[in-house]
Amino acid sequence: MTVLLQCLSHTPLVGHVDPQQAILDEVTGVIADARKRIEAFDPELVLLFSPDHYNGFFYDIMPSFCIGTNAHAIGDFGTAAGALPVPTALAEQAVLQVMGAGVDVALSHKMQVDHGFAQPLEFLLGRLDRVPVIPIFINSVAVPLPSFRRARLLGDALGRWAKTLNKRVLVIGSGGLSHQPPVPELATANDHMKDRLLGSGRDLPQEERELRTARVIEAARKFVADQNTLHPLNPDWDQWFLKLIASGRLAEFDSVSNQEVSDMAGKSTHEVKNWVAAAAAMAAFGPYAEEARYYRPIPEWIAGFGAFTAAQA
Repeated sequence: MTVLLQCLSHTPLVGHVDPQQAILDEVTGVIADARKRIEAFDPELVLLFSPDHYNGFFYDIMPSFCIGTNAHAIGDFGTAAGALPVPTALAEQAVLQVMGAGVDVALSHKMQVDHGFAQPLEFLLGRLDRVPVIPIFINSVAVPLPSFRRARLLGDALGRWAKTLNKRVLVIGSGGLSHQPPVPELATANDHMKDRLLGSGRDLPQEERELRTARVIEAARKFVADQNTLHPLNPDWDQWFLKLIASGRLAEFDSVSNQEVSDMAGKSTHEVKNWVAAAAAMAAFGPYAEEARYYRPIPEWIAGFGAFTAAQA
């Protein structure tokens, strides 16, 4: 086996606002099982598809896609901080191959990433620096957003390139499922927040970062008490999405519009495009077969929380 797919929801609220212990133990078990599969697979390279939450990418220049040749995790919400072990030459090669396949992708020699990248590396590999990783950003919150089709083509191009490397490749899709936490929007933000969204948020003062964290925690607590305080989770949509991912019928997402996703499942649900891109990268190696699937709506984390594992068929 030369490729393994692991998709996993992330949440910055772990340890801040947690569900009851039985549910927490259930999620911990799912992650532990995924980690065991990955340890047995022993990856030599990770392709990590993830969004950002206005911590590394801003409206001064907002690409649809970006591949990092160097990356540093900021450690927001208490997640791991530090440098990611990016193989620079390979990442540069990936950029050229993706562009050669007709998918425009930005390049960053100094990528700043947040919990969306750090958490899956912590949960699935134990730490940030265990395995060489190529970080791939997909814009999932800052309109205008890329389409499902473009995300799928990005993943396919990266998968076809990775297949030529003669390495054991772990493909990770981070994000989703249905959710809409209190993420600011440029159109409705006040002048201070607009300035942050336009780029000054890249280096937030510690006090302001702590206030931002506290606001999200408070929003989660209110959401647990009343799920009309934010866009409600949509388990039916989430299950539909998981079934389509598991079936490998990825091109069927092409007809799903961005507005439909926002209306049905919440504005941050566009993070599932990282799952679609990851699954497309997996499919580029050949047909895949589901090994494990998990889903539970968890209001405490303002998320439809899911996991999906697949191996070569």
